[in-house]
Amino acid sequence: MNAHATTAPDTHAPETAPRPVELLPSVEEARAPGALALQWATVRVLLVRDVVRFFRQPSRIIGALAQPILFWFVISAGFSGSFRVEGAQGLGYQQFSYPGIVTMVVLFSAIFATISVIEDRREGFLQSVLAGPGSRLAVVLGKALGSSAIALMQASLFLLFAPLAGVKAATLDVPLLAAVMVLSALALTCMGIALAWWVRSTSGYHAVMSIVLLPMWGLSGAVFPLKGAGPALAWVMRLNPMRFSVEGVRRALYGAEASLAVGTASSGAGLEVPVLFVFATVFLGLAAFSISRRE
Repeated sequence: MNAHATTAPDTHAPETAPRPVELLPSVEEARAPGALALQWATVRVLLVRDVVRFFRQPSRIIGALAQPILFWFVISAGFSGSFRVEGAQGLGYQQFSYPGIVTMVVLFSAIFATISVIEDRREGFLQSVLAGPGSRLAVVLGKALGSSAIALMQASLFLLFAPLAGVKAATLDVPLLAAVMVLSALALTCMGIALAWWVRSTSGYHAVMSIVLLPMWGLSGAVFPLKGAGPALAWVMRLNPMRFSVEGVRRALYGAEASLAVGTASSGAGLEVPVLFVFATVFLGLAAFSISRRE
């Protein structure tokens, strides 16, 4: 009886034995086929989130468009009687300042969009994203592309005023305009993300904006031409990367002759897209370096 009992099969034993641990795929092997898809999912989620949040806050459209429109009409009306450009027939201050105002719309839209970095970090959202499997570069790309899309949408609305600025179809270079605006939006949003990550409050970010971003725009050839500026100020303007944004938009809207006439493209004609590409790449890397997984 005892022998029979010891040889009886164990009815409580599992029907199939568990797989040995060494046969299971490692975490690296499991993630490798979908690594690129995982990074793109992080980018897509952040991009869509920012765009959806933008459409739920229509006051941001007014805030980003109202000030440049008022600046353009009021300031250009004040300078129109005293501003003249030799060698450029019909180029008054309203036409001269319009490309700079287009760049201002992109700048303001980028500023308002990247303020969300401070809010998301304060609420813990960005920390939770950074704790996930997405890389820092994917997080920055998602935020930058979302903010750039918002900036481009608002700048496109302002381009509806182009006929009032004397823009003609014969001089309009759409591929150059699109390339300059896309690269400018990406560069400015990446710069905004890099700055916003180190600022603790929105009021501090506005202070940084007043010290860094607005002077960059003012010394880009948007308000006054490079021709006629003092030697020291002229060198600052030449070294300002945002100058190529204004020059690129001006050349795309009015042609190279108008840019040469106001003395802004004499040292950079044809270099706008390469310089802006380097500008955007450098600040994309700087933004990715600035974002840390620790607060």
